[in-house]
Amino acid sequence: MIEGIRVNPMKTKVSILVLLLGLAAAGFLARNRHAQEAGKDRPLILYGNVDIRELTLAFRLPGRLEAMSLEEGDRVVAGEAIASLDRKPFQDELAVREAQLREAEAALVNAEKRFERLDALLRNRSVSQSDYDDALAARDEVRAKVDTARALLDQSRTDLADSVLVSPSGGTVLTRVCEPGAIVAAGQTVYSVSLDRPVWVRAYVEEPWLGLIHGGQEVLVRTDSGSQYRGQIGFISPRAEFTPKTVETQSLRTSLVYRLRVVVDNPDQGLRQGMPVTAEILGAWDR
Repeated sequence: MIEGIRVNPMKTKVSILVLLLGLAAAGFLARNRHAQEAGKDRPLILYGNVDIRELTLAFRLPGRLEAMSLEEGDRVVAGEAIASLDRKPFQDELAVREAQLREAEAALVNAEKRFERLDALLRNRSVSQSDYDDALAARDEVRAKVDTARALLDQSRTDLADSVLVSPSGGTVLTRVCEPGAIVAAGQTVYSVSLDRPVWVRAYVEEPWLGLIHGGQEVLVRTDSGSQYRGQIGFISPRAEFTPKTVETQSLRTSLVYRLRVVVDNPDQGLRQGMPVTAEILGAWDR
């Protein structure tokens, strides 16, 4: 020790510790910058699943199930008739409505003729005003009955058409819920169909990378079996949510993420609903 100069051991230790922490921080930042620069040469990788899109098909009316044309696993085409109710009750109802309309139209003819006669007599003052008013009201009442009969007839025609169940979309039958002969209620599920088109992939992006993606951006979708598909980002949720437990990411499951939808351009039977996939966002670092 130099005479007259005292060195505080505690301050010396603190200075060395601060120096070491500074060197460590500088090294960490350098490695982080290097990793970020290296990451720019790779696509932004997200994880998700093929969206589960199912359609439950049911009749709008109750009735006895007469026929079903598909089994589980069968393909269904959009517009295809796949089941039908017993049409006899609907045909009978339609016949009744047609007869009611003919009856109302015949009554209208008589009511109009009577009104025309009283209208002519009123000009000659050969009939009272009250008789004329009664004839006018009767004619208008019968006209309303004709309109009602026509509306009921249209409804019966619609009911008869609805006795045939038509699939609005193409897909694969997942479940055949009922069998012919069963009495089904209105809205009771008869078939459950897995939709084929469009195929969507649901993925999640963390907030720091949100600025790197946008609608229409090209995406490469890969399955665990090695198949790959092209697609585009079609939707990015404006609201943050916690990462679903079914999605594996490289960060904590409790982190806030934003849901996005990838529309696949060339789907086939290799993409099954619910399947886990990897989504590579191409050109994410070019912005």
